[in-house]
Amino acid sequence: MRTRTRHWFRPVPRLVSALTTVVTIVATLIGLVLLVPGLLGFDRYVVTGASMSGTIERGSIVFTRDVAVTALAVGDVITYIPPPDSGIDHLVTHRISAIELEDTALVFRTQGDANASVDPWAFSLDAADQARVEFAIPALGFVFIALADPETRMLALGIPAGLVALFCVVEIIVVVRSRSSKRDTVTPEAVAVS
Repeated sequence: MRTRTRHWFRPVPRLVSALTTVVTIVATLIGLVLLVPGLLGFDRYVVTGASMSGTIERGSIVFTRDVAVTALAVGDVITYIPPPDSGIDHLVTHRISAIELEDTALVFRTQGDANASVDPWAFSLDAADQARVEFAIPALGFVFIALADPETRMLALGIPAGLVALFCVVEIIVVVRSRSSKRDTVTPEAVAVS
């Protein structure tokens, strides 16, 4: 007599397959968003402040392309490091509000779209090229902000990997048990009739 085994494990392969598909699609999309613009000559930056809210929200990724400083115009959004006396030592993404020529040098003024006033500094750009924002993708930067934290990164990678490992172990147990039950099942031998 054959014993009936419980089949509560049957949805597991479908769940593993669905989880693998979702993770693959998300990873592919993020990879494309990051790799393709780089191949086309764009750099990317995560916006961590709210000074450009209304145009570029906090958590967006901005994609910039280097253009000649002389090609910049009022209204362009640029990503730059403010002058040392500003007290700001990180990149800022603001809109050019004024360009003036002082002693054969271009002097720029910027302003965040959400700010009521122009930035308190004026500056010249020493390099021949400057990063100008070409487009932005909202909210995707939050993924990179979160992954910058080692504990979050470990959880984001470890939990899916642990689930896949657990599902694989369960599937191995199911296969071993089914093979074991097949061996234990007695098949009647043919009886010779005389």
